Amino acid sequence: MNKILTAIFLFICVVSTQNITHAFGVKNQKTIIIPQEKINYVNIDWWANYSDPILTEYIIKAINYNHEAKKASWQVEEYKQMVKYQFGAELPTFSFGTDYVGIHFPDAVMKDFNKNILAVPFNASYEADVFLKNRDKTKSSKKAYEANKFQEKSTYISLASDVATVYLNIVKFDELICLQQEIIKIKKEVLARVESQYNRGVISAPEVNNAKKDLQSSKNTLDEYLKSRDKLLTQLLVLTGDSACNICNIKRTSINSIEYRQAIPTEIPSEVVFARPDILAAEANLEKAKIDVRVARKEFLPSVQIRALYSMSTLGGANFFSWQSAIAAVMAGFTQDIFKGGQKVANLKIYKARYEQIFETYKQADLNAIKEVSDALFIIKKDTDIDKNTISQTKLQADNFNRASQSLKQGLIPVQSLLLEKEQVLIMAQNKANSKTNRLIDYITLYKAVGGQL
Repeated sequence: MNKILTAIFLFICVVSTQNITHAFGVKNQKTIIIPQEKINYVNIDWWANYSDPILTEYIIKAINYNHEAKKASWQVEEYKQMVKYQFGAELPTFSFGTDYVGIHFPDAVMKDFNKNILAVPFNASYEADVFLKNRDKTKSSKKAYEANKFQEKSTYISLASDVATVYLNIVKFDELICLQQEIIKIKKEVLARVESQYNRGVISAPEVNNAKKDLQSSKNTLDEYLKSRDKLLTQLLVLTGDSACNICNIKRTSINSIEYRQAIPTEIPSEVVFARPDILAAEANLEKAKIDVRVARKEFLPSVQIRALYSMSTLGGANFFSWQSAIAAVMAGFTQDIFKGGQKVANLKIYKARYEQIFETYKQADLNAIKEVSDALFIIKKDTDIDKNTISQTKLQADNFNRASQSLKQGLIPVQSLLLEKEQVLIMAQNKANSKTNRLIDYITLYKAVGGQL
């Protein structure tokens, strides 16, 4: 008997240790971040159209290290495990334990009764899914998991769009700062010439003051550009999961070397619009809500329970593993609620109301998707026109500067006039950098509006 008890005790210890190990996560957790899967989410080949490997590098880095994106992936993993958890309700459950009972009866009552009883009961229970209620609950969990997969894809598409937008604005401000520094040099030269003229008594003091104000204004503009770029640099670091201490290590190219190499469509097919991840997620949520209503209706039906018990014991005085010493029972029955204070009726109405809410959300998501695509196409058209006009203005100003240079050589205009024309050239170059960046970012807006399917 002692050997049997020892064997049972060791078996229980092994099983319990394994369960505790899984419960507390002692084993290594399998990673859920599969880089290639997430890269496919953002259609990385499309980003190559910008012909900037640094931009692509930052997008891939963000996919691998952004914490919000990882959070979305872990949420998908949570819903995946919830499906498995719910599926467990469709299966029978088994359990076992050990019981020791020390009992004493008067000899006159039960003389031969074994006063030390050891029992190892095995229990099994199963809710017969006659009406497929548990099956529907599992389907509902699968739809929630499916919706979260689509939401995860939306998160990664938004992340790639944010990284690219911030990066393009950074290289834009690099150009604006460089040009603004040249403008300040011109302002300083103008001020020096104006002060010289004032010292010779040629001009009045207000003209000197105006030149000084122009210089200070240009310096303020430079400071604003520097401040904006610094904020964008730290934002890019956060998006890529990096520390703000590495702000000096951010690589980038010039805005002048970036250009989109593929034709932008003038219209988008409706099937592309309605294949956006957020639309597909809304559809999955709608299907889940419909299943939940069906489950709420089935709560009015009875539940069928099947239970079985088999226990090895020393009760009969025979061999511990023999049928003569065993206790066995099989039970089957159903229960039907007669009155629950209107809870089931209210529960059904709750899920119906929730379905209607999700249905309205789905319809609104459709409208928003169409609007976002239409707006993106319209903005691209207008910003493309603005960029073309700005390029034409830049060329015209360059011609004015060349003509002013010739006039200066001929002694027809003063140096200040040439400096003003040169300043206008730099200002037009800034306008060109702004218009080009806006156009490039518009393409990203369209990319995001169609769910990365450009």
